[in-house]
Amino acid sequence: MPAVDRRLIQNFEWPILGLVLALSLIGVMNLISAAPESGDWMPATAKRQFYLLLVGLLCMLISLLPDYRTLERVAIPLYLLCVGLLVAVLMVGPVINGSQRWIVLGPLRLQPSEPVKLAVLILFARLLSRQASNSELGLTQLLAPAAWFALPAALVVRQPDLGTTMSIALLAGTFLLMARVRLSTLAWLGAAGIAGASGAWFFYLHDYQKLRLLTFLNPEQDPLGAAYHAIQSQIAVGSGGFLGQGFLRGPQSQLDFLPEQQTDFVFSVLAEEWGFVGAASVLLLYLGLILRGLLIARASKDLFGAYLAVGVSALFFWAIAINVGMVLGVLPVVGVPLPFFSYGGSSLLTCLVGAGLLMNISMRRYVF
Repeated sequence: MPAVDRRLIQNFEWPILGLVLALSLIGVMNLISAAPESGDWMPATAKRQFYLLLVGLLCMLISLLPDYRTLERVAIPLYLLCVGLLVAVLMVGPVINGSQRWIVLGPLRLQPSEPVKLAVLILFARLLSRQASNSELGLTQLLAPAAWFALPAALVVRQPDLGTTMSIALLAGTFLLMARVRLSTLAWLGAAGIAGASGAWFFYLHDYQKLRLLTFLNPEQDPLGAAYHAIQSQIAVGSGGFLGQGFLRGPQSQLDFLPEQQTDFVFSVLAEEWGFVGAASVLLLYLGLILRGLLIARASKDLFGAYLAVGVSALFFWAIAINVGMVLGVLPVVGVPLPFFSYGGSSLLTCLVGAGLLMNISMRRYVF
């Protein structure tokens, strides 16, 4: 067995580990408040999330062992594996609450649309790192990356999962901003995006998804139906005030007025009980995580590592921005989990492995 390079231990990435542990443990505590129906001090959802956190931390530490550059060689097989899981979801996945998003493996449920985000950003980091530094990308050079993006996006839309589709699109757009793309090509892409959004509206979006977008523009159109989630969320956030109602004292969450308070609207529970101070503190932890990821990208000694670190940082940023924007009512309700906070094993494991990739890149910037 080869000896572990001592420099990896000396340069262990403590800041990312500390930020992830802080966010995850606060998230577990927040889930205790988000399950008012339970009489236990630690409800089943919070307890399961804690166990999943332990498993995820183990996976994160395991992801530190191989050199992250091996991911560049296996990017395409990893991508195809995740796409295959998305196909399997549509073939054998159970329909739960009108959605077909999971593969059931005994007592476990896997949501492949979560790890596919990592697969897409790894593949795009490989494509960008192999691009000639002095070349500009035209429309023909973007056809292959567009196909790589469109395949999982189309499969996720079929589930249907508009929020995850939006996340994948924003990840692809982030990499597009880092590439040298001709202005004429950007214009064509903008036109294609408008056409694609129009086509999705008429042929892919379900009626309830259209209603969510319409009620975002006019919440009073259906205050007890499609707009109910957003209205109750804003009431919860507003009632938190500056210091909050106190732990386990939020009326919206404890009286079960707040829908999906363990998943999509878990940030509303935090804001109601801990107020502006608590919510801002958590957002500062998220900001620290994203900025640390960008610093790791800047310090990386190779392009693949730099692009991969930017991709993971973008994965966190877009999920946080969409979820918090949805909770505050400045974005439509699309169902994007809050990293390290929302209940769900697939999302938590994906975020922890993503954090592990950042740590891997940081620790190996000295080992070249």
